[in-house]
Amino acid sequence: MINRQLLHPESIVVIGGSNNVHKPGGAIVRNLVQGGYRGTLRVVNPKEDEIQGIKAFHDARELPPTEMAILVVAARFCPDYVEYLAAEKEVKAFIIISAGFGEETQEGAEREQQILDSCNRHGCALIGPNCIGMMNDWYHGVFTKPIPRLRPEGVDFISGSGATAVFILESAVIKGLPFNSVWSIGNGKQIGIEDVLQHMDENFDPERDSRIKLLYIENISNPDKLLYHAGSLIRKGCHIAAIKAGSSESGSRAASSHTGAIASSDSAVEALFRKAGIVRCYSREELTTVGCIFTLPSLTGKNFAIVTHAGGPGVMLTDALSKGGLNVPHIAGPMAEELKSKLFQGASVANPIDILATGTAEQLGIAIDYCEEKFPEIDAIFVIFGTPGLVRPYEAYNILDGKIRKGKKPIFPILPSVHTAGPEVAEFLQKGHVNFSDEVTLANCLARVMNTPLPAPPEVNLFGVDVPRIRDIMTGIKESGYISPNLVREIFSCAGIPMVPELVSDQKEELIAFAEKMGYPVVAKVVGPIHKSDVGGVALNIRSKEHLALEFNRMMKIRDAKAVMVQKMLQGTELFIGAKYESRFGHVVLCGLGGIFVEVLKDVSSGLAPLSMSEAESMIHSLKAYKILRGTRGQKGINEHKYQEIIVKLSTLLRFATEIKELDINPLLADEDEVIAVDARICIEKPQTEALQ
Repeated sequence: MINRQLLHPESIVVIGGSNNVHKPGGAIVRNLVQGGYRGTLRVVNPKEDEIQGIKAFHDARELPPTEMAILVVAARFCPDYVEYLAAEKEVKAFIIISAGFGEETQEGAEREQQILDSCNRHGCALIGPNCIGMMNDWYHGVFTKPIPRLRPEGVDFISGSGATAVFILESAVIKGLPFNSVWSIGNGKQIGIEDVLQHMDENFDPERDSRIKLLYIENISNPDKLLYHAGSLIRKGCHIAAIKAGSSESGSRAASSHTGAIASSDSAVEALFRKAGIVRCYSREELTTVGCIFTLPSLTGKNFAIVTHAGGPGVMLTDALSKGGLNVPHIAGPMAEELKSKLFQGASVANPIDILATGTAEQLGIAIDYCEEKFPEIDAIFVIFGTPGLVRPYEAYNILDGKIRKGKKPIFPILPSVHTAGPEVAEFLQKGHVNFSDEVTLANCLARVMNTPLPAPPEVNLFGVDVPRIRDIMTGIKESGYISPNLVREIFSCAGIPMVPELVSDQKEELIAFAEKMGYPVVAKVVGPIHKSDVGGVALNIRSKEHLALEFNRMMKIRDAKAVMVQKMLQGTELFIGAKYESRFGHVVLCGLGGIFVEVLKDVSSGLAPLSMSEAESMIHSLKAYKILRGTRGQKGINEHKYQEIIVKLSTLLRFATEIKELDINPLLADEDEVIAVDARICIEKPQTEALQ
């Protein structure tokens, strides 16, 4: 629970405060004092009479009623302090800095539970234990540095790690990124990242609250809560970016299908963030760079001008933007020539606009004005301006400050000379700006921001899926494992997923009669082994009954063979759709190129079921192979709409068939008209009690 006493305490007591500012107890008192805390500050220290100019209480029993307590004492003392302060001193909020709890030992976990029980019993808010604290514009309840600029329009930063929070703050401060609040939740015993987002969402005030949220997450304990409140905040006009650490897996995971080999908990995180509209970052620099991007006006297009006095950074920025799907359009014509006449000889205006290393502050301003007023195709402007050591760029940065304030198009300042021009950059940041010192990091992050989809609608659309019939089929299945091809076909029929005509049989004559009726060529596949290609269980382009008879005889001798499937042979681009159930997240749906390329290229995109058409479209467009699907080098593209439909219908099916733990459709064959499933597998996991009935 997050209460008023945690956010705006009228009185704070530091249990374990000291005069030694090199220890947490002393540092936290220092930060509270230097941060201008305007409430009543008290300190408990049994050995000192005065702590940093504040009268010290030798014992907690001497304290008057106090609203918040910050504990900086050994873990073994914390449970008794919490119970006493909550019961006797009316404390309603606790921040426990101390470590040595559930993150270390079982005994520590028991202490942590005692603390939680006391807080819940007395209606107290709890941050931590094992954290650096929290800060906002009312109080700086942390023992660490740096203390960033705190402004109402700044970032709300929530971190699951104290040390990482400090390093992220370091990265942010040198960029000029302001903050509104910093939450270090530590072990998150009562209040986790999802709970902070819930509070921000349910109490959001568009006139007062920050619209930027940055998250560092080590554990997603409640994916549904994170999804709901992050998506809700973004729909209210907020921006959210996050790092999810600890998503990689050590070693390969044994898997029984293509989906199992490529799906992982990281796929679930990717899918969750995509569905919520969260911009995913992978480093501190990326997170703080995205945060800085969020402070600038929203972009209305993808065409950028680059104004620079250094050719190399302009070229690197152009390359990075192009790789991210953003444009640096060629600038030419009378207005371009007019601009060129106002610059030194040798300058280039084709974009990047290179005013040369000797270019003046006035010329920088002229180039920006042309991009703002006379090049209508430009949506935003990058300005790269450092110093080669010849001049002090105060004048240039003053001009840049004015252009940012008055211009209608977003301007991204890239001031790389943070050492040579340190004082000038610092003055620029003091005026309320941010600085992107590395152009390639900026371009990569900007592409990620612009390619992150909006939150998916929370409503579930059935898209014609026959839910009652699907539930009947699921109920009728009594054993766990892979189900028969005929049952797969029946399930897909309920969802409206088209499949190629086929027959499964262990009778040669029956299969030959089917092939004669369908017409050759046909495909034969062994039924039983999971990876058919690996055991020679697939034969293509069978054009006669004699050939089919030979393949049938051969395949039935393959180990674990139960029957043979015959299908009409179709042509088209091979696609893939898979799904895997991830604990707590639900079904992760994957799509990409099919056939053998699924595991080789691993070019797959993930989404969290159920999916909307816009989500499916975003998944397809994010594939590296999307140009192939769209059509390239004279070849026609696939029917994207029908591919999206199948992804969406499959995800809806999974929403109501939670017994499905793994599913592959590989391949689907697609052309400009149709997308049809050729081969599919479904693995069911029945609850043990149900399976025994």
